[in-house]
Amino acid sequence: MPDMNESEGAPKSGASTPDVLVIGAGPAGSSVSTLLARKGWKVTLLEKDAHPRFHIGESLLPQGMPVLERLGVIDQVRACSVLKLGADFPNDDGTYSVFDFRKSLREQPEFAFQVKRAEFDKILFDNACAAGVDAHENTRVTAVEFGADGTPTVRAGDRIWTPRYLIDASGRDTFLANKLKLKQKNAKHASAAVFSHFEGVRMREGRDAGNVSIYRHTHGWLWLIPLSEGITSIGAVCYPEYLKQRTGTLEEFLMETCATVPELHERMSGATRVADVHATGNYAYECTRMNGPRWTLLGDAYSFVDPMFSSGVFLALHGAEKCAEAVDGILKQPADEKRLQRKFEKHFETGLDEFKWFIYRFTSPTMKHLFSNRRDILGVERSVVSLLSGDVFDDAAVIRRRLRIFRLIYAITSLGMAGKAWRNWRTRKRQVAIETLDETMGTP
Repeated sequence: MPDMNESEGAPKSGASTPDVLVIGAGPAGSSVSTLLARKGWKVTLLEKDAHPRFHIGESLLPQGMPVLERLGVIDQVRACSVLKLGADFPNDDGTYSVFDFRKSLREQPEFAFQVKRAEFDKILFDNACAAGVDAHENTRVTAVEFGADGTPTVRAGDRIWTPRYLIDASGRDTFLANKLKLKQKNAKHASAAVFSHFEGVRMREGRDAGNVSIYRHTHGWLWLIPLSEGITSIGAVCYPEYLKQRTGTLEEFLMETCATVPELHERMSGATRVADVHATGNYAYECTRMNGPRWTLLGDAYSFVDPMFSSGVFLALHGAEKCAEAVDGILKQPADEKRLQRKFEKHFETGLDEFKWFIYRFTSPTMKHLFSNRRDILGVERSVVSLLSGDVFDDAAVIRRRLRIFRLIYAITSLGMAGKAWRNWRTRKRQVAIETLDETMGTP
């Protein structure tokens, strides 16, 4: 028979009892651990791998720079990164529509960085260790159980922890969401990605040399991100229907897709692949809940949106700060748990929804037309630059109001392009309905 104290939620014999346990030492997990440790809490951080380890998502946003400053790592990040001053959206005539971070609606940092995630994530992890976090690498969580009073019991191999609060920052592993059956396919977006690193890719010139370039192709979009030491990250995000047509290797599929965009193909002429080709299916997902008794899902463990606007790391960093505030309040006043959790979730969803609206429509003929024919009516163009910078949280109501004007302009423009807009909508509906199977990706 089980020990009665265990069924009541009491600490198990031999278990460690930190105030907070965090699963996953990516940007979200390492950052929230650092911030909570600085607030005086005993924090344990468990990471299944060892740093440095490869990860995709190398492009940061200006609004993340103040977070890196508050974490105390911005100089370290700057030293191993490429300066990013804007975002490129190529036009059909070979020119680029450049969204310069200087032209935002509100004053903000006018730069961000392109980072190698292996280096970036290690900087954040080491920073957590320096803050006093009890960090463990090569420690894969195998089980999480909840006692009658909600107390979590976390197991990794033969080790056990019973923290007062649990934060799942396990990224796309979505450990807790899978256990609690909270994860679901994004009903409005379906895609998968194939990506790798290359050497010898031609960069843009002058001020735009470090910009991320976002190319549309017939079946999705492609990214080009300049990294340090002459390395470039290139990836193809594709609709399921197109992925199911693949017959060759992943590398052949990636190169063939890049070749469909003449400007990108030209920039890659003579380039050499210097890393494995990676693939991920079922790209966009979300969870039905962010919080529960004594637990929170953070970053990609809660929701993953198409990385078209490079929002992933910023959402992780911003979410970590707000999560740390909420958990700090909960540990001090447990009776406030539900209120603080609702406040955090509402705040996060407000900004996330702004990214989603644009992402769901980015490949449409209407959005392509508007991005190629920009006009700063009532500050609308500057509000889009602010969105691309990540300025959609906190007191950003003035930006969100102008983004509503953009939505109105989008609707009116769509009416004038009714035939193309209808065909694009019908295609998207069909793509979302197609189940993206991981096995269609195969292996390199």
